[in-house]
Amino acid sequence: MLELYQFEASTFAEKIRLILDYKQLPYKKVEVTPGVGQVELFQMSGQRQVPVLKDNEQIIPDSTAIALHLEQTYPNRPLLPVDPKQRGLTLALESWADEAIVPNARKVMIGAFKQHPNFRTALLPTATPELLRNLVGALPGDVLNLIGTGVGYGPDDIKVAATALRQDLDALVLMSQASPYLLGDQPTLADFAVAAATMYIKFPAQRYVDLPEGICAKGVPGLADVPEYQSFFDWRDRLYAEFRTIRTDMPPSAPTTGPTAISID
Repeated sequence: MLELYQFEASTFAEKIRLILDYKQLPYKKVEVTPGVGQVELFQMSGQRQVPVLKDNEQIIPDSTAIALHLEQTYPNRPLLPVDPKQRGLTLALESWADEAIVPNARKVMIGAFKQHPNFRTALLPTATPELLRNLVGALPGDVLNLIGTGVGYGPDDIKVAATALRQDLDALVLMSQASPYLLGDQPTLADFAVAAATMYIKFPAQRYVDLPEGICAKGVPGLADVPEYQSFFDWRDRLYAEFRTIRTDMPPSAPTTGPTAISID
């Protein structure tokens, strides 16, 4: 069976999970423990980033490389159009999602962390120990501001990222209206890359990811709750409903001393 080494909340891992479900390929998730688990991942793959796919004896790191491997090895339900122009557009949109939308979405999510402690804890996997969950939720906003500034996630960075994402969402609203999928009547790699890339902006309406149930359909204020963007998120939820499998292997939500639902609308 295919094995996907991942972080559950990783957008790049989610892109691969979407593709695996679309291609109807059974797989096993292997959750990588930050730190020590990444050392083991390096020993296996030569790098520390997730996702990494193990396909029999083949070890494939990087979500784009994994997608192309799956397309070549398991060609049923193709991800890439035959037409050269459509194929090029598919790859360009995937790159846009990975290289522009994802980093900006991560920045605005950090901004939401600072403002909403329950949003921070809601993003932790359900198996997170209660002590760690409480520590994350208790971090004061000024500490997070200091940390964020040091890694390029200061208030100005977050503001610039939000502005860029508004332009991206404007474009996606237009693109998702013209046809059932971004490039026509059949889904492509572009659809799954964009769907996963926007997970941090607003989470899907159903619990496809192993995160507390209260996070479904919640997201970053000023983006997730803008009426003009709702048609895109409706399009994305339809894509999920068509192709993503609601996981049945998720443990029950961990008990908490406070609410797990996030209220950031």
